Amino acid sequence: MRIIAGQFRGTALASLGKGDPAAHLRPTTDRVRESLFNVLANHDVIAGARVLDLFAGTGALGLEALSRGATHVTFVDDGPRALSLIKQNIDRVKARAATSVERRDATRPGPCPSPPHDLIFLDPPYGKGLGQRALEAAEAGGWIAPEAFVIWEEAAPQMPPSPAYSLIDQRKYGDSFITLMGFAKP
Repeated sequence: MRIIAGQFRGTALASLGKGDPAAHLRPTTDRVRESLFNVLANHDVIAGARVLDLFAGTGALGLEALSRGATHVTFVDDGPRALSLIKQNIDRVKARAATSVERRDATRPGPCPSPPHDLIFLDPPYGKGLGQRALEAAEAGGWIAPEAFVIWEEAAPQMPPSPAYSLIDQRKYGDSFITLMGFAKP
């Protein structure tokens, strides 16, 4: 795994091998990240964004956004292996000042300790129903800014969880579906 483009382009990220099933770590492949970020560039949602990476895993999605012009990334995960990988990867790109790591259960993050986020990455363990719970909890805790853009990766296409979300696009990459949604705070 590596950063695909931008300021940190080519930086190798800490190796996880084929993933860590026990920790539910399943990194988004370089090919899928590249395709996803091409779509996000077309929507012009990265530059200047405050990013929230829920179920952050290795942190690759958030760091790719930071490399491409996001101003800050908050990583949320509660797995010890994931937290170690996130911190290693932040150090590899020397981005401590532009990141924060929150050891929290993404389905119960509590109140947001910072300004809300404009770009949300949601990559829960597949097939466990955790994505909707995490999104609802993040919204309730003030983590999501009005007019935020949400990227949800799952094993099946996802539908907006409430009328506050609008479906923008869905794409299939191998065994993953990426659902893009807009959020309009009611």
